[in-house]
Amino acid sequence: MHLARRTRRTVRAALAAASAVAVATAGLVAVAAPASAAPDPQKYVALGDSYSAGSGILPPDPDAPLACLRTTLNYPSFLADRLDADLVDVTCGAAQTKDLTRAQYPGVPAQLDAVTEDADLVTLTIGGNDNSTFIGALLACGSAGALTGGRGNPCERTYGDRFTSQVEESTYPAVRQALEDIQARAPHARVAILGYPWILPAEKGCFAKLPVAAGDVPYLRDLQTTLNDVIERAADETGATFVDLAERSEGRDACAPAGERWVEPLLFGSNVVPVHPNARGESAMADAVLDALGH
Repeated sequence: MHLARRTRRTVRAALAAASAVAVATAGLVAVAAPASAAPDPQKYVALGDSYSAGSGILPPDPDAPLACLRTTLNYPSFLADRLDADLVDVTCGAAQTKDLTRAQYPGVPAQLDAVTEDADLVTLTIGGNDNSTFIGALLACGSAGALTGGRGNPCERTYGDRFTSQVEESTYPAVRQALEDIQARAPHARVAILGYPWILPAEKGCFAKLPVAAGDVPYLRDLQTTLNDVIERAADETGATFVDLAERSEGRDACAPAGERWVEPLLFGSNVVPVHPNARGESAMADAVLDALGH
């Protein structure tokens, strides 16, 4: 349990004790109520990739493996704090769906090992690293854009529907299987899978901060739309809750001003790991999960 949640509980207990003393001092007579144990906090297991781990945001989580680049300001930490839940956080940067069932790094267990029958809530972002969807497409389009000085759509002309086809044919079934595996391990838990917040705006990009050619901005945006669509489809088909970030993150992409964006750009950003959410974005993702769960 995080220190902040323990501190709040200690403060609440101290305030309650002080109130009781004040009542007794005032000479008020109260009828003692039967003691009742407070309900146990819900067990919350956080899975997923760098968008769940908050990779690149400081400070790092001292309990996390170094390779996972997890922060204490990721959305699972914000969410656990707001729910007053006991958090088991095994999120890890660069995770793919296959890393839910295998060791991602030496000494880093399969993430599903943390999901047990007594879990009440499980959240994750996953799928963006399968087939190197994010990294591969961004590097390919960035390199192509640099060669044309930001003009035209060289990435789309070179790769066509390669990336979206991989998402439809490979990422979708992998995400669906991951959700089924989670539900098999924790049949009573609510499972929430998040879409990815926008990295690029719908049309006009920001070549100086994210060197993608103007014509390839909608091309990459369509790729991310496809990815979020297959995640939503997998959630609908398995009974999981899909947390849609499309509307919320509109205008808060990596091209937005520093005080407004939720995702940092490749250049001139504030995160150690570029093209990833900042702390503002992670907090907003936690809010989106709360709303999706009806809190």
